[in-house]
This record gives sequence, structure tokens and C-alpha cells, in this order.
Amino acid sequence: MGDDSEWMKLPIDQKCEHKVWKARLNGYEEALKLFQKIEDEKSPEWGKYLGLIKKFVTDSNAVAQLKGLEAALAFIENAHVAGKTTGEVVSGVVTKVFNQPKARAKEMGTDICLMYIEIEKAEVVQDELLKGLDNKNPKIVVACIETLRKALSEFGSKIVTLKPVVKVLSKQFESREKAVRDEAKLLAVEIYKWIRDALRPPLQNINSVQLKELEEEWVKLPSSPPKQIRFLRSQQDLKAKFEQQQAQGGEQSDGEDEVDTVTAVDPYELLEAVEILSKMPKDFFEKIEAKKWQERKEALEAVEALTKNPKLENGDYGDLVRALKKVVGKDANVMLVSVAAKCLAGLATGLRKKFGTYAGQVVPTILEKFKEKKPQVVQALQEAIDAIFLTTTLQNLSEDILAVMDNKNPSIKQQASLFLARSFRHCTQSTLPKSVLKPLCAALIKQVNDSAPEVRDAAFEALGTAMKVVGEKAVNPFLADLDKLKLDKIKECADKVELPGGKKSAGVGSGGGGGDKKPAAKAPPAAEAPPKSSAPPRKTQTAASKSSAGPSKKGKPASAAGGKSKKAPESKDLTESELSAEVCEELAAGVLPASCLQQLDSANWKERLASMEEFQRAVETMDKAVMPCQALVRMLAKKPGWKETNFQVMQMKLHIVALIAQRGQFSKTSASVVLDGLVDKVGDVKCGGNAKEGLTAIGEACSLPWTAEQVVSMAFAQKNPKNQAETLNWLANAMKEFGFAGINVKGFINNVKTALGATNPAVRTAAITLLGVMYLYMGAPLRMFFEDEKPALLSQIDAEFEKMQGRSPPAPIRFTKKAATEEDGDEGEEQEEDGGGGGGGGGGGQDIMDLLPRTDIGDKITSDLISKIEDKNWKIRKEGLDEAAAIISEAKFITANIGELPLALKARLGDSNKILVQQTLTILQQLATAMGPGLKQHIKALGIPVITVLGDSKVNVRTAAMTTLQAWVEQTGMKEWLEGEDLSEELKRENPFLRQEVLGWLAEKLPTLRTVPGDLMLCVPQLYSCLEDRNGDVRKKAQDALPTFMMHLGYDKMSKATGKLKPASKDQVVAMLEKARAVMPAKPAAPAKAGGGKGSAEPSRSASAASRSQPASDEFDSKPEVKKVRGGAAAKKGAAGKKPAAKSLKDDEDKSGPIFILIPNAKEQRIKEEKQLKILKWNFITPRDEYVEQLKTQMSTCFAKWLQDELFHFDFQRHVKAIGVMIERLESESDATISCLDLILKWFTLRFFDTNTTVLMKVLEYLKLLFAMLDRENYHLTEYEANSFAPYLILKVGESKDVVRKDVRAILTMLCKVYPASKVFPFLMDGTKSKNSKQRAECLEELGCLIEGYGMNVCQPTPAKSLKEIAVHIGDRDTSVRNAALNTVVAVYNVCGDQVYKLIGNLSEKDMSMLEERIKRSAKKTPAAPPKQSATERSQREHPTNPNATFLRKPAQEDPNKLNQARQNAQHSESSHPSIPKEFQLDLDMIEMDQSRVCELPDLVQHKLDELLEPIMIPEPKMRSVSPHFDDLHNSTASTINFVISQVASGDINTSIQALAQIDEVLRQEDKAEVMSGHIDQFLIATFMQLRLIYSTHMADDRLDKKDIIKLYSCIIGNMLSLFSMESLAREASMGVLKDLMHGLITLMLDGRVEDIEDGQQLIRSVNMLVIRVLEKSDQTNMISALLVLLQDSLVTTAGPPMFSELVMKCLWRMIRFLPETINSINLDRILLDVHNFMKVFPKEKLKQLKSDVPHRTLKTLLHTLCKLTGAKILDHLSMIENRNESELEAHLRRVVKHSGNLSGLKSDRGNEKTGLRTEDRMSKAKVSDILSEIFKKIGSKENTKEGLTELYEYKQKYSDADLEPFLKNTSQFFQSYVERGLRVIESEREGKTRIQTSTVIPQHGVDSSLSSNNEELKPAVYYERLKILRQRQGLENTSRQGVGGSEDEPQQRPPISSLLSSKPSVASSTDMLHSKLSQLKESRELYQQEHNAHSHSPTHAHTRSASPAANLDDLKKRLERIKSNRQ
Repeated sequence: MGDDSEWMKLPIDQKCEHKVWKARLNGYEEALKLFQKIEDEKSPEWGKYLGLIKKFVTDSNAVAQLKGLEAALAFIENAHVAGKTTGEVVSGVVTKVFNQPKARAKEMGTDICLMYIEIEKAEVVQDELLKGLDNKNPKIVVACIETLRKALSEFGSKIVTLKPVVKVLSKQFESREKAVRDEAKLLAVEIYKWIRDALRPPLQNINSVQLKELEEEWVKLPSSPPKQIRFLRSQQDLKAKFEQQQAQGGEQSDGEDEVDTVTAVDPYELLEAVEILSKMPKDFFEKIEAKKWQERKEALEAVEALTKNPKLENGDYGDLVRALKKVVGKDANVMLVSVAAKCLAGLATGLRKKFGTYAGQVVPTILEKFKEKKPQVVQALQEAIDAIFLTTTLQNLSEDILAVMDNKNPSIKQQASLFLARSFRHCTQSTLPKSVLKPLCAALIKQVNDSAPEVRDAAFEALGTAMKVVGEKAVNPFLADLDKLKLDKIKECADKVELPGGKKSAGVGSGGGGGDKKPAAKAPPAAEAPPKSSAPPRKTQTAASKSSAGPSKKGKPASAAGGKSKKAPESKDLTESELSAEVCEELAAGVLPASCLQQLDSANWKERLASMEEFQRAVETMDKAVMPCQALVRMLAKKPGWKETNFQVMQMKLHIVALIAQRGQFSKTSASVVLDGLVDKVGDVKCGGNAKEGLTAIGEACSLPWTAEQVVSMAFAQKNPKNQAETLNWLANAMKEFGFAGINVKGFINNVKTALGATNPAVRTAAITLLGVMYLYMGAPLRMFFEDEKPALLSQIDAEFEKMQGRSPPAPIRFTKKAATEEDGDEGEEQEEDGGGGGGGGGGGQDIMDLLPRTDIGDKITSDLISKIEDKNWKIRKEGLDEAAAIISEAKFITANIGELPLALKARLGDSNKILVQQTLTILQQLATAMGPGLKQHIKALGIPVITVLGDSKVNVRTAAMTTLQAWVEQTGMKEWLEGEDLSEELKRENPFLRQEVLGWLAEKLPTLRTVPGDLMLCVPQLYSCLEDRNGDVRKKAQDALPTFMMHLGYDKMSKATGKLKPASKDQVVAMLEKARAVMPAKPAAPAKAGGGKGSAEPSRSASAASRSQPASDEFDSKPEVKKVRGGAAAKKGAAGKKPAAKSLKDDEDKSGPIFILIPNAKEQRIKEEKQLKILKWNFITPRDEYVEQLKTQMSTCFAKWLQDELFHFDFQRHVKAIGVMIERLESESDATISCLDLILKWFTLRFFDTNTTVLMKVLEYLKLLFAMLDRENYHLTEYEANSFAPYLILKVGESKDVVRKDVRAILTMLCKVYPASKVFPFLMDGTKSKNSKQRAECLEELGCLIEGYGMNVCQPTPAKSLKEIAVHIGDRDTSVRNAALNTVVAVYNVCGDQVYKLIGNLSEKDMSMLEERIKRSAKKTPAAPPKQSATERSQREHPTNPNATFLRKPAQEDPNKLNQARQNAQHSESSHPSIPKEFQLDLDMIEMDQSRVCELPDLVQHKLDELLEPIMIPEPKMRSVSPHFDDLHNSTASTINFVISQVASGDINTSIQALAQIDEVLRQEDKAEVMSGHIDQFLIATFMQLRLIYSTHMADDRLDKKDIIKLYSCIIGNMLSLFSMESLAREASMGVLKDLMHGLITLMLDGRVEDIEDGQQLIRSVNMLVIRVLEKSDQTNMISALLVLLQDSLVTTAGPPMFSELVMKCLWRMIRFLPETINSINLDRILLDVHNFMKVFPKEKLKQLKSDVPHRTLKTLLHTLCKLTGAKILDHLSMIENRNESELEAHLRRVVKHSGNLSGLKSDRGNEKTGLRTEDRMSKAKVSDILSEIFKKIGSKENTKEGLTELYEYKQKYSDADLEPFLKNTSQFFQSYVERGLRVIESEREGKTRIQTSTVIPQHGVDSSLSSNNEELKPAVYYERLKILRQRQGLENTSRQGVGGSEDEPQQRPPISSLLSSKPSVASSTDMLHSKLSQLKESRELYQQEHNAHSHSPTHAHTRSASPAANLDDLKKRLERIKSNRQ
């Protein structure tokens, strides 16, 4: 029990994790009690268990697990945080609980899953359960299926998404386990309950027996839909409702909900989309054009099979659709037509809405094809067009249908009507608005009277269906002209129609019901008028409440009359049937006195007058209901009627007409009786007034639009100009009184045109006045009708329009009073449903667009034009586009039919040529204007692709796309854009530009809409991902759009949509939603649309604008504060807007106090906080709110309150004022200013982002004064201040205004006085990377100034790096940038001369020639300026980064660190001589160049030098002669390579990697690789130095990322592999270098640390490969020698890894294996010399004493192989061994040769064919060979070189035919030229020529190669070449450790190799070589100068440095001497 007591004491959560199961069991029990006790679901206690719940359910002990499950369930049920554990716990349940044998455990597991669903985690649970279905354990699968089934049956199909379940269901039926199959069957039955037949298609492929069983089960199911019985936490209201129903026991739940549930799942959604485009036959498009119909049939059948897939993947089906359309339209074989139609039907069904784009192209073709009589073709076409209808809307197709309604062919008319009938069935009241129905009904009514019975029947059916769908009341107005018989027929058809959605249309047929329902149905669509605010402002109408003023043809009548009339029970028909004269008389007699009637036609005018008076009295007293208007007016028209001659009678008569019209129910039929007469009298002087009154009354009765049209046409049908003029005047006046709504401009526009051309001026004037009135309502578009008029007339019209400009139309005072106007009244609604066309004034505008005469350009869009637009050649494509543009502009206004142009243009929007993209966008803008509202049907095909273009990287293309988009939306409204998935698909593209633009556009448009399609919801997931986009601008735009989305979708919906986000994202998004909720704009109010009459959008927009923020309208350009206000809460907004204004008044008197408050150490505190990252670092591309807020907070402590308010005010004027105050106080408060300097500068950086020039100029004025003050105060900016200011100042240097740039440059100059120029330099360097070319140019100019003023020290990090970056700009596109870059490089040239070429690196030839030209020009103008005197003083002021740089320039090497590194490596090697300290090293090159007398040299140095130099003998200096190889170094390629190679050995990993990458680039291109020739050794030395550095330093450094080291290793090995794959280059590697390289590589292979790193194994494999390649490709002689020396060293030392020598021997064995192939190309003498040296160190006895006998065997094998291959001739190759007799080697060889018994077996001349250094070409005499080798040996030695050359000269004199070629062949270029020159010199001496001071190069190269004395001196470059010669001559390395005099030929002197392993240079001292190579950089310029030096006999040369310190000092002394003498 002891153990028990221990755990009993633990807290619960620890018990639950205890390793003892009992402890855990106890823990779970207590946890369960605890969980049931905790009341608060948000208690912190829950948090402790978050990580443990998974362990609860996965406990390994079954007993404990059960208890754990119980506790977990309690936790999930009660804890608020439980949702976070869903994934891991459910996954644990699936894997560890569902496989338990205990049923109880499984039940608990299922309960846990269901509980998670209840707490809103259905998706996660479902995912985990579906993963469980793939488990191998059938128990788990069964349990998962069962859990899914329970979840579905309890929560229903709205919560459990069925699509993924159905997808995997069929797979479960295939399981081997019966239990799984059975469970799957139960699940299938459960799913069937919810979605019914939608489940059938996905299960079609299961076993037929199973399917049959399922069918049986399905039949048994009850038909009533199932109900949700368990509810989510968020559905508690539903739960209460459900429980209440259960309690009542009633089943009468709300029917509609159920219907929704049942229809919620669309089988299409459950299907997998199939991609068919790639599966189409490759030759489809050829075959479909084939001549043989069989081939065409094959092609079509293949496609038909593919299109049968029920769901297709979206793609570009354009070409396929076009091909099928062509077959349908043009193929002569009807069988093929029906197959093509089936294919189209398949595509439409499979693609659904996504096919909508192609619908417009195909439908006209199908409709035309209905002329076919064959039933199977007709049927196929019907199926196709029906399928296509479902992919688009009737609105989009109505144009096409109307076009064929007048077709001559009855079949086409019949099928079109039948198609309409079928289509109407799928419509509802809202999707079949009047605007669509009206033209269709008109066309159908024509067909009702058609001669063909089938056409009539079809028309009846269509009208009947329409009536059924939208109700009689809606259709009746259109059927007014039909007689009763036909009407009955239509109603009969309506009754027969069965609509798909049974219940919903039931009420529609009945008149009353329909009437009541209608306003409700219309309300939402009506909301779409205000979007018109995006239309160009037109004239506004002031009276917002009046019906006729709306932006649409008729706003919804808001007047009482209009309102009532809507609901009037049954209004009289619009037109009565005409009554006969008899009937009229009867009716009139019933209401008029008899006398009146009798006297009507009396001959006496007085009686007629009396009769009229009676008539008038009767009418005045008559009851409206019984007044027979038509009868009365017909009585008035009775003879004499309107021919009445007495004006009094006539006036009376006209007055009565007006009375009847006003008082009775006056129909259009009655009106037509009197109008003629009225019009006739309009022009009458006496009766005109009454006639007009009558017309007005009729206008009120029958609507002005109708009356006006009738009146105008009547007036112009007669010739009387007076009538015409007055009619027009009346109309103008009536328009003002009635308003413009519903006027059919088209009806009388032609008459107006006639009037304008009339001869009578009164008519013309009246017409122009009328146009003026119309202009008030219609705005600019009205002018479009008259553009063809004569200029004189046009100017009159324009003058009239000008008068009207700015006036708003008067409020209407008259209204159409009767229900007769319903037709027109409703037109407003149709408009609104169309989305109106977006904007204040949209209505009028739209109207006009409808009225314009339009041209059909369809036939001009020929296939030739299309193929031009799609041509491969861009010029032809451009021609095509030009033609299309011309066609459109010529037509002015076009119909919506533009043939195949949309697809062609769509392709061009993605054109690679951006010019064509822009041209296409321009054409689309043109289309928008030309096509008007018809554009809607092209939105999917052409509009959405415009949105894609918004993602273009070029700003101008994006701007054009946005302009196009806006132009389209103006014509189409927003609704269609938001419908469907297209917009959300666009937003899915992760293109920051596209997202930015689209979200900005939506944020602008959404607030103006009153309703939006539900599809907007599809964009929400994309909106959320944009909120977290990497791009700041996208995030910003997404945040701006958030409130506008929420305004339409509501907070709840949007917050629910966050459920699918990751938890981290969700929290962020939810927080943003909360913020957005606070600033959500209100929806625009409905009546506001009237305010938008024809004009400015302001009234309708103002509400929403105001609700967003006040400052939104301020000119506060791009200020963060604006964003703040928009994004902040409403309360904050108010405060922010008003506070500064209010405050400033109050605090006026306080402004006298100090503006800055000096707080000690406040700035230091801020710096500290920023360093500790407590506050944001001041670093941004554009200032975000949080920066501004932070700055406000920091300022609040040390700025006067009123000043801070001014500084952060929205009005820029206040900023200017504040800066003014700061300027005034600058001097008086200088200390306080300095204490707040960081904040002041930060505030000014914000101002740099303003676009207001006034502020900017004031800012710059202040800054100039500020920096001047700082300079006077001797203040130096801190880095913190500079970093938060300089980068932003430099942004402004690229400003377009000169004056700004000038000021900024002035400030930069001043900045350098208070901040080191070397630190300003990097800021400017960053500025050169800007996209703004002005900024680049100015920064480069400024850099030039800095270098001129402060010398090269300013160039940070190094001159070379900076200049390379500067030089890049020489190739810039912009001229000013190029010039600036060139000037800057010239400035460098002026400071440091030719060295500039090395610093700038590799330039293209073009850039280089530009630079050279510029340098030449500058040299002519000014001699290279000597460094200025103030340089030293200035550089001290600079805080020089290099404390030792006394001169302006550093020594000429590029990067001192790298050299020093090389030097330190050398220093390690037991340095014994004192070195010259760097401090006192002079830059001699520079002094020698400098002709001025500034520098006096101290005598002290001289004195010291003399003392030092006494004992040394200086060799006689001679004029140096340099090999041609050296002159090459001046050319930039070589110097660049030298420099890059020097960087390979850099201690900085990145520098090294970059250098290696550059070299690799060269090596990989065979044509460029030769430039590396001559640099191979140098490169290899740098490489193995780097390997050594990694091995010793980097690998041991824990701070370095090992990935970087691996990367560096990979670069090195990659480079080596490239190098050694080129044999020509590989063979250049010398022996010493190969030895070191192999050492480095083998060490790396044995480095255990590498293996442990990730990818280390891979690396070692690569090294292995590299070693093999090095062995194969290098020079075989050098390689074998290197390996022998390496083996010797590795055996001597014991420090290395034991495997080392083994690997070296393996390499040797490999080389031995190559010998048979390579024996002819190797230098045997050298190899034997190396073997000899090896045997000297390791005689036979010593070898045998080694632990392993492998070395001995290796050596024997090598010699044996050589003997075997060469035989006895091998003994001739021992010439290099000095005293052979002592050599063990010779004895051994003789033994071997004898042993093989073959002294003469091999070819005797084999030995003469060696190509090594000692080759003798066919000179077989051994003697000659010996003599020459002796001579060359002398030349190669340091002491006897002169003697050797003399001997060689004499030998050549003696044997003039002697061939030296073989001896020279294998030497270096340098050695050869040296020998040649030596011989020439001797020749000239012998011939007695004057002896010039010739140089022997030897003293320059006789450098001690010991490792000690070279740490500080720069070796002359040529030394490296020298060393190479010596090595090649002697076959060994210079290893003597004595001074100059030591013999270098004694191999015993070689020190042990141990140094190598401790990263010191190897015996071969390849470090020296590197030094010598690096020194070439330094020396090459000097060499060059000296070669061309006029003082050819100057006492000494730089190159005569000797190896000993003394000799080197001598050289220094000589140079100083010369400098001194030059100066005097």
C-alpha cells in the first residue's frame, strides 16, 4: 500500500497521468466528480485538462479507460474550451476505443463523438470518422459507420455534410467483412431518408444484389421527411420549439422547413467532377471538319460518351462548344446534328452554371435549327436547349428568343414558344420580372393570331404557363388586346400546367392572392436601384417621395393614388371595347337630359352652346361610377363634332372633354375618340388653352406617356405648323407637370427630329424647348440622338442644354390617377429587379439606353475577323482588334448580338502582349457604351475575365482593367457580377494585385446595393484568407471590405463561416468581425432612389457615407488616421472627428507654454524599449494605424497637448500651422527639440507619405532649419533616430517636383554633418534599388558626392561590394540613372584611379565601353584630382570604420578581412620572424601615384632601415621583364576571377557561397570555362583553405546553422565536380595543390561530425564521387606524386585519423589500375624520384615495422606495375635521382626487372616517348639528354640560373638543330618566356649592344618558401609561377626551413604533416601560393605602371622583394627613396 499512499496525495490532474493504472482510475473518477461540479463553463480549472483529455480516452488499461471516457464526456459537455481538443480526442476514440471488445466503451466513444458535434465541431468529428473508414481493423470501420449513422439520424443532414460520406459509401459495400457491408447498408438507408433519390447516382456502381436489397429497404421507408431530434448549442431555439411540439404530440411542424431539408441536397453535389477535356480524342478537331460524315460521327460519338458523365470538371470548353455549334448549325447530316445536340445537352448538364458563358452562342443556333422536321432531331435539340436554359437565365436568352419569334418558319416559332413554356415552369415571380415578361408576352400575343394552328397552341401554352407562374394580375395587362375566347384558352392552359415545385405556385393563379403577394415578392429586388450611384452623375430630382421621379422608368408609386391603385380590388381594363353609335346613344340618354342631346347638332350655334352648358352641368353632377365616358365623348364628337365653327361652343366642348377625363373612368378607347379633335385645336388662338387642358386631363387619366405619343404622332401627321409647335409646347409643359417617368422617347424622337428640320421657326423653337425639358430628365445621353444634325442646329440645342445645366427637374404636380396606369407603374419595379444599372440617374439613363436605335453587328463579326484576332502573329491579332473596334465605333449603338467576338476577346485578355491586353480592354469599354444594358448577357463570358486582368503585374494594365470594369458595371448593375461562383473563383487566385483591386471595388460597390445575390457568401472564405494574406495591401483592402460584406450577409452568417478556419486564424478573423460590426454601413434606404433622379448619386449615398465616417470626405490623403476612423468603433469615430476642433478653441490661451517638454532620459528609454521589442520598430512601406497610434502615445508625454492635436488633425492646414509654430520655437526650445528629436523625425516620416505639396514644402523647410540647428549644437544623430528617418527621406528624393528634390538633397548634405557619411551611404545604396527611376538617379548622384567629399572610406560594407552594386545601374533602362551611375563611378576613378576597374567587377562590354568613354571625357576636363587636404581631418570626423586608414583609401585589396584570414592561416605556422605591424604599412602605390608634396617622410624610418639593411647583400637590380601572361592580368576578366577566387576562402560562409556560385556559372558553360585556365591552382588553393576553415572553425562553432555549412560544402563539391569534368582544366592542377586537395577531401570523408548532420551521408557520397573524378582527370604524374607524398606524410605523423593513410593507399591502387592506359603520358622520372624520396624516409626495414603491411605492398605493386609496363627501359628514368648508388630504388628495380627475365622485352624506344618535362623528342642519345637536363636543372635553380642560361645559349650555338621543345613543353608559360627572354638578352650582349638594365626575374621569386616569414609581406605575384617551375623541375616541394641560402633540394627537410590536421598550411605551403595570387590584385596595377614607366632605369622595382624580412625592407626602402626623390 506504500505506493498507493504516495499517489493518493497527488492533485487530480497528476493522478490522471500517473504510470500506475489504479492511480489513473482514481484520477478519472475524481475528475468526473469535479467536472460535474464546476458551474462556470469558462472556469480556468478546465484549462488544466486540455492536454489530458486525449489520454483519458486512449488509456491502455481497459478499466481505467472506461472511467476516462466517462470523465471525457463530462468535460466535453461542460467545458467551454472543449472544442479545442476535438481532433485529437476523436482520433483517439477512433483508434483506441472503437477497437475495444466492451460494448460499453464503444457506446461511450460514440457519445463523445456526438457530444463534440453538439458543441459545433461536426466537421472535425466527421473528418476523423471518415479517416477511420480507412483503418485496417474492421471493428473500427464498423463503429465509425455506426457513429456516422447515429449522428445523421439525430442531427440531420444540415449538420452532417453528406457529400463526403456518400463519396466513400460505395467503397464500404465492397468490403470483405460482412459486418462492414451490413453497417454500410444501414447508413445508406439512413442517408436515403434525408436525401431520397439524390443518393441513387453515387450508388449506381455497387453490386446489383446489394442495390436490390437497398431498393427494398428504401421502399419500406415512410414518405414523410425525417426530423432533427438533437440540436447544436446554437440551435437551442429550435430545440425548444421541437420539445414543445413533442409535448403537444402534434406533427404539424412548419411544412416549409421540411421541404427545405428534403431539397437541400442536390445529387449533383454528391458527384465527383470528371475532367474530360484531356480525354478527348487528339484528332477531334480535325475529324469534326472531315469531309466524310462517318469520321465526323466517330468524333462526335467519342465526345458524346464523355459528356454523359453527370458532373464535369470546369475548364475551357470554348473550342469544343464552337465545334459542336458548327455541327448543329451547318452539318447537312441530321443524325450528326442530333448527336451534337446531345453532346451540348451533356455539357450543359455536367457543367451547370459554368456552361452559362457559352449559352449565348449556342441558343440562337439551336433555335434556328428547329426548322428541322425530324422528330429525333427536334427532340435532341429540345433536350439541349432545355439543359442550356438551366445554366443561365431567361433574361440572358430573351434577346435570342425574341429574334426568332418573327421567323417565317412556323416550326421555329412553335418550338421557341414551347421552349418558353417549358422555361417558364422553372421560373418564379422573382426570376420572371415584368421587364422580361413584357416583350415575350408581346411576341407570344402576335403568335396567338398566327395562321398555323401549332404555333397558336404553343403560344397559348407559353402564356398559360406564364400566367400560372406569376399570376393573372401580372399577365393581364399584356393581354388587353385579346378577345375573351383567347383569354379563356390561355386560362385553360394555365390550369393544366403542372409546376415542378407543387405547393409554391398554388396561390399564384388566383387574382387576389397574387395581388397581395406581389409587393412582398418585389420588395427585395426593388432594392437595387441605388447602385446606380456609380453611374455618372446626372440631374437630380428633388422630390424624393414622388413616384415618377425615380431613377427607373417608374419608381414604385409612393403617392396615395398609386399606392391605393395597387391594391384596388379589380380595376377596370385599360382599354374598353369600342361601343357602337347606338349603344353610345342609349347610354348617353340614360345620363343626359333629352334636350341636351337634341340640340347637340342644331344648326343654331346658340342652341348648341345651350346644349353644351347642360352637358357640362350633367357631367359635373354625375356619379363617377355610372359615368359612361366613352358614350359621352362620342356624343361630343357627333356632327359637327370637332369641326365646330363657333369658338364659344368649341371652347365649351373642349372643357367638357377635360371634365369627363378628370371625373370619370376614362379609358384609352375614349381618349382615342377625342384626341384627334383636341390636337386639331391646340394651335387655335382662342381654343388652344382649353384643348391643352383637355390633353392634360387625358394625360392624367390615361398616363402621359401614352397620351404624348398619340398626340405628337397626330400633330405631325397634319401639316399645320401652329398645331405642331403648340403640341410640342404642351408636351414640354406636361413633362414638367407629370415628370418624365415612363415616357417613350423613341415614340416621338423622330417627330422631334422632323420638327427640328421644319421651315417654321416656331416649330423649331418649340422642339428645342422640348429638348431642353427632356434634357433636365435625361441628361447628356439625349444628345446622342441628334449628333447627326447640322452643326448650326446642334449648337442651338447645345445652347438650350447649357441653359438647363445645373438645374434640377421640378417636382411633378400631376399624376396618372387610375389603375389604368398599373402597367407603367410596375415598370419601375422591373427596372429595379434588373439591378437598375447602378446609380443615381441610372433609371433615366437606362431608359434612354433602351430607346436608342441599335445596329446588329453580328453579321460583321465574321469568322475571318475572329481568326485574325486569334492569329499567332501579334501584329495580325492587333489588326483584328483594330477592325473590331472600328466596327463597334461605326455602329455607335449595337444590339447584344456580337457573334463569336466574346470568346475571341476573352482570349486576348490573357494575351502575352500587354499592348493587346490594353487594346482589348479599350474595346470592352467601347462595347459597354455601345451595347448598354444588353451587356448583361456577356458578363460571364467577358466581364469576369476582365477581373482576372486585375491581377496583372503592370499598373497601367490594372488601371485599364478597373476602368473597364467600372464602365461595365455602370451598364449592367452589380447583381449579375455577384451571381454564381465566378467572383469567388477569381478571389481564390493568390494574386495580391487581383485581390487588392477586387476587394477595393467590392468595398466601393456593396454599400450602394440594397440587396445582393446569396452567392456573395461564396466569397467569404476567400475574404477571410485575404485578411491573413502575406501582402499588407491585400489585408488592408480585405479589412475595408469586411463591413460591406457584413452589411449584406449579417454578422451571424459571417461569424458562422469562420468555423472552417484554423483556430489561430479564427481568433483573428472573429476579432476583425467584431470591429467591422461596429462600423458596418447601413443599407441604403429604399426611397432614396428617387433622390437619385437623373443625377448626382449623393442623396442616395449620403446616408451610407455618413454612417461610415465624417472624415471620409476630407482631403486627408492616404493618412492612417482616416483608416483608423473607418476601422475603429463608431464612438471613437465621433470623438476623433470632433475633438481637435473643439479642443483648439478652448485651449487657445494655453498655447503660449513650451511646445516640447524636456524629460530626462526619455529618449534613451524609448531606444531601449525598441531594442527589447517592447514597441514596434519604425519600419514600414506605408504607415499602418498601429505605428501612428504608438507615435501618438509616445508623443503624449513630451508634446504640448494642443500641438499634438494639431499634428494628428485630419486637416492638412492644421499640420502646416503646427510646423509653423515648431519653426518659431526651434531656437528657443532647441534642447527640448533635441530630447524629442526621434519623435519629431518620426512624425515627419509620416508626412512624407502625404500627397499634399504644401505640407511637404513646409516639412522640408523645417527639416533644413532643424539640421542646421543640430549642426550648430554639435549634436550627432543616434542610429535609432537615423534608421527611423533616413530611409523615408530618401523616398522623397525621387519626387517628381524639382523643388522638392532639391530640398531633399540639401537635407541629405546637412544630414552628413550630424551623422557619419559612411552610415548614410547604405541608406542611399538601398535607395538605388527603388522602382522609381528618379529616386535611383538621385541616390546615385548623392553617392558620387559622398565619395568625392569623403573618399572611399564611405563605401560600406566594402568599396568593392558597393561599387559592384552601383555599376549594375550603368545598364539601367533610364538615361538619367545610367548617367548618374557613370558619374558616380567616375567620381571613384578620380579618387582611386584605375583600381576602379577591379572594384566594379565584371561589366558587359556595352557598359564597360560607356564607362571608359566617360572616364576619358572626364580626364580631359580635369586632371585626376589629388586627394584633398582636409581628407585626414575629415576621415577622423567620419568615425572611420577602419581605425588604421590614415590615407583616404585602404590598401588595394578588396576585403582586408579575407586577406587577413589567409595571413592568419600562415601565421599559425610557427612564425619565427617579427612581422611588420599593419599600423605602419604605407600604401606605396598611392604615394607613388601622388605627385603632390603633402606627405613628408620621417627620417627616423630611414635611420632604422639603414641599420637593418647593413649586413645584407642586395642582388643587382635589373629592369624586370614580365611574361605576356602578366599583361593579361590588367584585363578585367582576369582581375575579376582573381578577386572572386580570393573570396572563396572567405571566413564568411555567404561570401564564399556567392563566390563559388559565380565560378560555378563560368565552369558550367563550356564556352566560358577557358577563362579559368591559368587560375586553377589558385582556385584549388582557395578551395582547400575553405575546407580547412570549415573543418577547424565552422564545424566547431555551435552558433552556425549546420545547414549553411552543408550548403557551403555542397557548393565546393559541385564546383570541383564541374572543374574535374573538364580534362583540359583539371590537368592544370599542380602536384602540391593536388596533394593538399586530396588531403582536404579525405579528411572531410573521415569527419564523423558531418555524418551526424542531416544530409551528411549524401555529402560524403558526393565527396567519394569527386575523389574518383579527381584521380581520373588530373595530370597522372602530378597525381601519383601527390599521393606518394601524402602517404609519406600520413605515415610520418600519428595525429591523423587511422583511416587516412588507408584511403590514400586506396587512391594509389586506383591510380595503379590506370597505369596501362596512362603509362605513355606520365613522367616516369618524376614518379621514380618521389618513390626514391619515399624510400629514403621509409627504408624497407622501417616499412616492415609499420602495423600494417599495406604501404609496403602498395609500393611494391606500383614499382612492379611500372616495370611490367616499361621493362628494362625503366632504369633509364632514374636521371633525377642525384646519387643513384645510395638509392634503394635502383637495386629494387634491377631485381624486379631481372626477376621478370625480360630486360629487352619491351620496345626499346618506350622510354623516349615520355611527354613529361624531361621528354626528349626522338633525341635518343642518352648523353644529349643528360647534358640538356643538367642545363635546365641549373636554369631552374636559384643560384645558377644565369650560368644555366649561358650554357643553354652556347649549346644552341653548337647544335643549332637541337630541339628544346620537349623540355619546355610541360613547363609553364612563364618559364618558357623567361628562357626565351634570357637567351635573347645574352644574344644582344654578345653582339655588343648597349646593355640595358635587364631584369632577371629570379630575385623577385627567390622567395623563401618556409612557412614563417610570409605572414605580413605581400609576395610578388610572379613568385607563384616561379614556385611552379621549381616544383616541376625538382619533382618535390620547397620545404627548406632555413633562410635564403638553404638548399632547397633536400627532401629530408620536409617537416611533419601534422600541421595539416590542425588547419595549418601543408608542407607544400600552398598558402604562399594563395598569397602570391592574391597579391596579383595589388600588384597588377603597379606592374602595369612600371612597365610603362619613363624612369626605366629607376634604382629599384617593387618586384624585387626578397623573402627575408631584410630583403623586403630593402625593397621598401628603395621605394621610399624613389618617392622622396620624385618629390623634390
